[in-house]
Amino acid sequence: MLKPLGDRIVVKALEAEQMSAGGIVLPDTAKEKPQQGEVLAVGPGKTLDNGKISTVDVKVGDKVVYSKYGGTEIKVGGEEVIILRADDVLGVLNS
Repeated sequence: MLKPLGDRIVVKALEAEQMSAGGIVLPDTAKEKPQQGEVLAVGPGKTLDNGKISTVDVKVGDKVVYSKYGGTEIKVGGEEVIILRADDVLGVLNS
């Protein structure tokens, strides 16, 4: 697995909606990019100017909402994941 550095987080995007609210099946080209995912790995945190480390507020297994255009999509072991900065995470979904 990929180990993120600094305040970065590795997230696996949750599947986009297959059907609209009105019951229409959406083709792949009409689906919006998902903005929710599950945290797979978390970096140690950002090093501040004073040398202290600011830890990341999420943990492995959390389901998060992140900014629409944040992060970098890559493939690791055949699986597509997104590397985000902690600032790109907007919130944690309650289960």
